[in-house]
Amino acid sequence: MKRIAVITSGGDAPGMNAAIRAVVRTGLDKGWDIIGVRHGYVGLCSDNVIPLEARDVGGILQQGGTMLGSSRCPEFMTEEGRLKALRTLRQHSIDALVVIGGNGSQTGAHALSQMDFPVVGIASTIDNDLYGSEITIGVDTALNIALDAIDRLKVTASSHQRAFIVEVMGRDCGYLALMAGIAGGAEVIVIPEVETDPEAMAAELRAAYGRGKAHGIIVVAEGAEYNAEKLSHYFEKHRGRLGFELRATILGHVQRGGEPTAYDRLLGTRLGAAATDYLVKGEHGILLGLVKGAIGATPLAEAVSRKKKLDLRLLELARVLAK
Repeated sequence: MKRIAVITSGGDAPGMNAAIRAVVRTGLDKGWDIIGVRHGYVGLCSDNVIPLEARDVGGILQQGGTMLGSSRCPEFMTEEGRLKALRTLRQHSIDALVVIGGNGSQTGAHALSQMDFPVVGIASTIDNDLYGSEITIGVDTALNIALDAIDRLKVTASSHQRAFIVEVMGRDCGYLALMAGIAGGAEVIVIPEVETDPEAMAAELRAAYGRGKAHGIIVVAEGAEYNAEKLSHYFEKHRGRLGFELRATILGHVQRGGEPTAYDRLLGTRLGAAATDYLVKGEHGILLGLVKGAIGATPLAEAVSRKKKLDLRLLELARVLAK
Protein backbone atom coordinates (compact mmCIF):
# COMPACT_ATOMS: atom_id res chain seq x y z
CA MET A 1 0.00 0.00 0.00
CA LYS A 2 1.56 3.29 -1.11
CA ARG A 3 -1.24 5.60 -2.17
CA ILE A 4 -4.84 5.81 -0.96
CA ALA A 5 -7.79 8.12 -1.68
CA VAL A 6 -10.53 9.38 0.59
CA ILE A 7 -14.02 10.50 -0.47
CA THR A 8 -17.13 11.82 1.26
CA SER A 9 -20.43 11.12 -0.45
CA GLY A 10 -24.16 11.57 -0.04
CA GLY A 11 -25.60 13.71 2.74
CA ASP A 12 -23.00 15.58 4.76
CA ALA A 13 -22.75 14.83 8.46
CA PRO A 14 -21.00 16.67 11.32
CA GLY A 15 -17.83 14.69 12.10
CA MET A 16 -16.96 13.83 8.50
CA ASN A 17 -14.04 16.26 8.66
CA ALA A 18 -12.69 14.50 11.73
CA ALA A 19 -12.71 11.24 9.76
CA ILE A 20 -10.98 12.85 6.76
CA ARG A 21 -8.33 14.34 9.04
CA ALA A 22 -7.68 10.99 10.72
CA VAL A 23 -7.40 9.13 7.39
CA VAL A 24 -4.95 11.70 6.07
CA ARG A 25 -2.70 11.96 9.09
CA THR A 26 -2.60 8.28 10.01
CA GLY A 27 -2.01 7.43 6.35
CA LEU A 28 0.86 9.92 6.13
CA ASP A 29 2.29 8.45 9.34
CA LYS A 30 2.39 5.08 7.56
CA GLY A 31 4.38 6.62 4.73
CA TRP A 32 1.53 6.72 2.18
CA ASP A 33 0.49 9.41 -0.26
CA ILE A 34 -3.08 10.58 0.35
CA ILE A 35 -5.42 11.81 -2.37
CA GLY A 36 -8.69 13.63 -1.68
CA VAL A 37 -11.63 13.23 -4.07
CA ARG A 38 -13.68 16.41 -4.49
CA HIS A 39 -17.51 16.42 -4.53
CA GLY A 40 -18.14 12.72 -3.94
CA TYR A 41 -18.54 10.23 -6.77
CA VAL A 42 -18.97 13.11 -9.21
CA GLY A 43 -15.33 13.99 -8.58
CA LEU A 44 -14.30 10.37 -8.94
CA CYS A 45 -16.01 10.14 -12.34
CA SER A 46 -14.61 13.49 -13.54
CA ASP A 47 -11.05 13.13 -12.17
CA ASN A 48 -11.40 15.94 -9.64
CA VAL A 49 -8.79 14.93 -7.10
CA ILE A 50 -6.20 16.74 -4.98
CA PRO A 51 -3.17 15.64 -2.92
CA LEU A 52 -3.63 16.04 0.83
CA GLU A 53 -0.90 16.80 3.35
CA ALA A 54 -1.09 17.20 7.12
CA ARG A 55 -1.56 20.98 6.91
CA ASP A 56 -4.37 20.64 4.38
CA VAL A 57 -6.57 19.10 7.07
CA GLY A 58 -5.52 21.47 9.84
CA GLY A 59 -8.32 23.43 11.51
CA ILE A 60 -11.15 21.29 10.11
CA LEU A 61 -11.84 19.19 13.21
CA GLN A 62 -14.42 21.62 14.59
CA GLN A 63 -16.09 22.36 11.24
CA GLY A 64 -19.37 20.81 10.17
CA GLY A 65 -19.94 19.39 6.71
CA THR A 66 -17.04 18.08 4.65
CA MET A 67 -14.02 19.99 3.36
CA LEU A 68 -13.92 17.68 0.34
CA GLY A 69 -17.51 18.46 -0.65
CA SER A 70 -20.25 16.00 -1.50
CA SER A 71 -22.94 15.46 -4.13
CA ARG A 72 -25.36 12.97 -5.61
CA CYS A 73 -24.08 11.19 -8.71
CA PRO A 74 -26.62 9.38 -10.92
CA GLU A 75 -23.81 8.65 -13.40
CA PHE A 76 -22.02 6.47 -10.86
CA MET A 77 -25.08 4.23 -10.69
CA THR A 78 -24.32 3.12 -14.25
CA GLU A 79 -21.59 0.70 -15.30
CA GLU A 80 -20.07 3.36 -17.53
CA GLY A 81 -19.84 5.76 -14.59
CA ARG A 82 -18.18 3.20 -12.37
CA LEU A 83 -15.66 2.41 -15.11
CA LYS A 84 -14.84 6.13 -15.28
CA ALA A 85 -14.28 6.12 -11.53
CA LEU A 86 -11.95 3.12 -11.81
CA ARG A 87 -9.98 4.85 -14.56
CA THR A 88 -9.49 7.87 -12.30
CA LEU A 89 -8.24 5.66 -9.48
CA ARG A 90 -5.84 3.78 -11.75
CA GLN A 91 -4.56 6.90 -13.52
CA HIS A 92 -3.45 8.24 -10.15
CA SER A 93 -1.97 4.88 -9.08
CA ILE A 94 -4.33 4.70 -6.11
CA ASP A 95 -4.16 1.41 -4.22
CA ALA A 96 -7.31 1.73 -2.09
CA LEU A 97 -10.28 4.01 -1.45
CA VAL A 98 -11.86 5.08 1.85
CA VAL A 99 -15.55 6.00 1.46
CA ILE A 100 -17.16 8.10 4.20
CA GLY A 101 -20.95 8.14 3.93
CA GLY A 102 -24.29 6.43 4.40
CA ASN A 103 -26.37 3.81 2.59
CA GLY A 104 -26.07 5.16 -0.94
CA SER A 105 -22.38 5.89 -0.55
CA GLN A 106 -21.64 2.42 0.79
CA THR A 107 -23.69 0.85 -2.00
CA GLY A 108 -21.30 2.61 -4.37
CA ALA A 109 -18.34 1.41 -2.30
CA HIS A 110 -19.63 -2.15 -2.56
CA ALA A 111 -19.99 -1.79 -6.34
CA LEU A 112 -16.32 -0.78 -6.64
CA SER A 113 -15.34 -3.59 -4.33
CA GLN A 114 -17.18 -6.02 -6.60
CA MET A 115 -14.99 -4.72 -9.42
CA ASP A 116 -11.93 -5.93 -7.46
CA PHE A 117 -10.88 -2.54 -6.17
CA PRO A 118 -9.92 -2.35 -2.45
CA VAL A 119 -12.47 -0.22 -0.56
CA VAL A 120 -13.07 0.48 3.12
CA GLY A 121 -16.28 2.23 4.14
CA ILE A 122 -16.82 4.48 7.15
CA ALA A 123 -20.37 4.72 8.54
CA SER A 124 -21.52 8.33 8.41
CA THR A 125 -25.16 9.47 8.25
CA ILE A 126 -27.33 11.50 10.62
CA ASP A 127 -30.24 9.11 10.00
CA ASN A 128 -28.41 6.27 11.78
CA ASP A 129 -30.00 3.78 9.40
CA LEU A 130 -26.84 2.03 8.19
CA TYR A 131 -26.54 -1.63 9.12
CA GLY A 132 -23.20 -2.46 10.71
CA SER A 133 -22.90 0.42 13.16
CA GLU A 134 -24.82 1.08 16.36
CA ILE A 135 -24.38 4.82 15.86
CA THR A 136 -22.95 6.63 12.87
CA ILE A 137 -20.96 9.83 12.42
CA GLY A 138 -23.22 12.89 12.70
CA VAL A 139 -26.04 11.38 14.73
CA ASP A 140 -25.06 12.85 18.09
CA THR A 141 -24.77 16.37 16.69
CA ALA A 142 -28.07 16.11 14.82
CA LEU A 143 -29.80 14.85 17.96
CA ASN A 144 -28.48 17.72 20.04
CA ILE A 145 -29.62 20.26 17.45
CA ALA A 146 -33.10 18.73 17.39
CA LEU A 147 -33.20 18.59 21.17
CA ASP A 148 -32.25 22.26 21.47
CA ALA A 149 -35.14 23.16 19.15
CA ILE A 150 -37.58 21.01 21.13
CA ASP A 151 -36.50 22.58 24.42
CA ARG A 152 -36.95 26.09 23.03
CA LEU A 153 -40.35 25.33 21.52
CA LYS A 154 -41.51 23.75 24.78
CA VAL A 155 -40.89 27.07 26.54
CA THR A 156 -43.16 29.04 24.20
CA ALA A 157 -45.66 26.19 24.00
CA SER A 158 -46.03 26.24 27.79
CA SER A 159 -46.34 30.03 27.83
CA HIS A 160 -49.29 29.94 25.43
CA GLN A 161 -50.59 26.44 26.25
CA ARG A 162 -50.18 25.40 22.64
CA ALA A 163 -49.29 22.25 20.75
CA PHE A 164 -46.29 22.18 18.46
CA ILE A 165 -45.01 19.77 15.83
CA VAL A 166 -41.26 19.47 15.39
CA GLU A 167 -40.27 17.67 12.17
CA VAL A 168 -36.81 16.14 12.11
CA MET A 169 -35.00 14.34 9.31
CA GLY A 170 -35.53 10.65 8.72
CA ARG A 171 -36.94 9.68 5.34
CA ASP A 172 -37.03 5.93 5.98
CA CYS A 173 -35.85 5.64 9.57
CA GLY A 174 -37.39 7.16 12.70
CA TYR A 175 -34.28 7.00 14.88
CA LEU A 176 -33.79 10.77 15.17
CA ALA A 177 -37.45 11.41 15.91
CA LEU A 178 -37.64 8.61 18.48
CA MET A 179 -34.50 9.58 20.39
CA ALA A 180 -35.12 13.32 20.21
CA GLY A 181 -38.69 12.74 21.34
CA ILE A 182 -37.62 10.70 24.36
CA ALA A 183 -34.84 13.11 25.33
CA GLY A 184 -37.11 16.11 24.78
CA GLY A 185 -40.10 14.73 26.68
CA ALA A 186 -42.46 14.78 23.71
CA GLU A 187 -46.08 13.80 24.23
CA VAL A 188 -46.30 12.08 20.83
CA ILE A 189 -43.65 10.61 18.51
CA VAL A 190 -44.42 9.80 14.88
CA ILE A 191 -42.07 7.57 12.87
CA PRO A 192 -42.17 5.79 9.47
CA GLU A 193 -41.97 2.37 11.09
CA VAL A 194 -45.39 2.69 12.77
CA GLU A 195 -48.74 3.69 11.24
CA THR A 196 -50.04 7.10 12.28
CA ASP A 197 -53.58 7.79 13.51
CA PRO A 198 -54.20 11.55 13.82
CA GLU A 199 -57.31 10.93 15.91
CA ALA A 200 -55.33 8.91 18.43
CA MET A 201 -52.71 11.67 18.51
CA ALA A 202 -55.37 14.25 19.24
CA ALA A 203 -56.67 12.06 22.07
CA GLU A 204 -53.15 11.78 23.51
CA LEU A 205 -52.73 15.56 23.46
CA ARG A 206 -56.13 16.16 25.06
CA ALA A 207 -55.27 13.63 27.75
CA ALA A 208 -51.96 15.42 28.37
CA TYR A 209 -53.79 18.72 28.90
CA GLY A 210 -56.27 16.87 31.11
CA ARG A 211 -53.36 15.74 33.31
CA GLY A 212 -52.43 19.37 33.82
CA LYS A 213 -49.74 19.80 31.18
CA ALA A 214 -49.31 23.29 29.76
CA HIS A 215 -47.96 22.19 26.38
CA GLY A 216 -48.10 19.49 23.76
CA ILE A 217 -45.06 18.49 21.71
CA ILE A 218 -45.18 16.12 18.74
CA VAL A 219 -41.89 15.01 17.19
CA VAL A 220 -42.32 13.59 13.71
CA ALA A 221 -39.88 12.09 11.21
CA GLU A 222 -40.08 13.61 7.73
CA GLY A 223 -40.75 10.21 6.16
CA ALA A 224 -43.70 9.34 8.40
CA GLU A 225 -47.11 8.71 6.85
CA TYR A 226 -48.28 11.99 8.38
CA ASN A 227 -45.43 14.51 8.30
CA ALA A 228 -45.63 18.01 9.78
CA GLU A 229 -47.45 19.47 6.77
CA LYS A 230 -50.07 16.72 6.62
CA LEU A 231 -50.65 16.76 10.36
CA SER A 232 -51.03 20.54 10.43
CA HIS A 233 -53.52 20.35 7.58
CA TYR A 234 -55.50 17.58 9.29
CA PHE A 235 -55.75 19.42 12.60
CA GLU A 236 -56.65 22.69 10.87
CA LYS A 237 -59.36 20.98 8.83
CA HIS A 238 -60.89 19.37 11.94
CA ARG A 239 -60.14 22.18 14.38
CA GLY A 240 -63.76 22.63 15.37
CA ARG A 241 -64.05 19.01 16.42
CA LEU A 242 -60.54 18.46 17.79
CA GLY A 243 -60.50 21.75 19.68
CA PHE A 244 -57.02 23.01 18.80
CA GLU A 245 -54.54 23.52 16.00
CA LEU A 246 -50.87 22.58 15.65
CA ARG A 247 -47.98 24.95 14.98
CA ALA A 248 -45.28 23.28 12.88
CA THR A 249 -41.51 23.77 12.90
CA ILE A 250 -39.56 21.89 10.25
CA LEU A 251 -35.88 21.66 11.15
CA GLY A 252 -34.80 20.20 7.81
CA HIS A 253 -31.14 20.63 6.92
CA VAL A 254 -30.49 22.73 10.03
CA GLN A 255 -29.70 19.38 11.68
CA ARG A 256 -26.76 18.79 9.35
CA GLY A 257 -25.06 22.08 10.15
CA GLY A 258 -23.17 23.40 13.12
CA GLU A 259 -20.06 22.28 14.92
CA PRO A 260 -19.79 18.54 15.54
CA THR A 261 -20.09 17.46 19.16
CA ALA A 262 -17.14 15.95 21.00
CA TYR A 263 -18.70 12.52 20.47
CA ASP A 264 -18.87 12.92 16.69
CA ARG A 265 -15.33 14.29 16.52
CA LEU A 266 -14.06 11.31 18.49
CA LEU A 267 -16.10 8.77 16.53
CA GLY A 268 -14.96 10.23 13.20
CA THR A 269 -11.36 10.20 14.40
CA ARG A 270 -11.51 6.61 15.61
CA LEU A 271 -13.15 5.34 12.42
CA GLY A 272 -10.77 7.28 10.16
CA ALA A 273 -7.73 5.91 11.96
CA ALA A 274 -9.18 2.39 11.91
CA ALA A 275 -9.61 2.60 8.12
CA THR A 276 -5.87 2.90 7.53
CA ASP A 277 -5.15 0.20 10.13
CA TYR A 278 -7.45 -2.26 8.36
CA LEU A 279 -5.82 -1.47 5.01
CA VAL A 280 -2.41 -2.24 6.52
CA LYS A 281 -3.77 -5.67 7.46
CA GLY A 282 -5.00 -6.15 3.90
CA GLU A 283 -8.66 -6.09 4.92
CA HIS A 284 -11.09 -4.33 2.59
CA GLY A 285 -14.58 -4.72 1.17
CA ILE A 286 -15.79 -3.79 4.66
CA LEU A 287 -17.74 -1.10 6.49
CA LEU A 288 -16.27 0.22 9.72
CA GLY A 289 -18.68 1.23 12.46
CA LEU A 290 -19.37 1.03 16.16
CA VAL A 291 -20.21 -2.54 17.16
CA LYS A 292 -20.87 -3.30 20.85
CA GLY A 293 -19.05 -0.14 21.82
CA ALA A 294 -15.88 -0.87 19.84
CA ILE A 295 -14.77 -0.26 16.27
CA GLY A 296 -15.78 -3.27 14.19
CA ALA A 297 -16.00 -4.36 10.56
CA THR A 298 -19.01 -5.62 8.60
CA PRO A 299 -18.75 -6.92 5.02
CA LEU A 300 -20.02 -4.23 2.64
CA ALA A 301 -22.26 -6.80 0.97
CA GLU A 302 -24.02 -7.36 4.30
CA ALA A 303 -24.10 -3.68 5.27
CA VAL A 304 -25.88 -2.59 2.08
CA SER A 305 -28.27 -5.52 1.82
CA ARG A 306 -29.58 -5.69 5.38
CA LYS A 307 -31.94 -3.23 7.05
CA LYS A 308 -31.13 -1.80 10.44
CA LYS A 309 -34.06 -2.27 12.79
CA LEU A 310 -35.33 0.32 15.22
CA ASP A 311 -36.04 -0.84 18.77
CA LEU A 312 -39.77 -0.14 18.90
CA ARG A 313 -39.88 -0.92 22.61
CA LEU A 314 -38.53 2.60 23.05
CA LEU A 315 -41.71 3.99 21.51
CA GLU A 316 -43.74 2.39 24.30
CA LEU A 317 -41.24 3.74 26.83
CA ALA A 318 -41.74 7.23 25.37
CA ARG A 319 -45.51 6.84 25.77
CA VAL A 320 -45.17 5.86 29.43
CA LEU A 321 -42.72 8.66 30.19
CA ALA A 322 -44.97 11.27 28.55
CA LYS A 323 -47.45 10.91 31.41
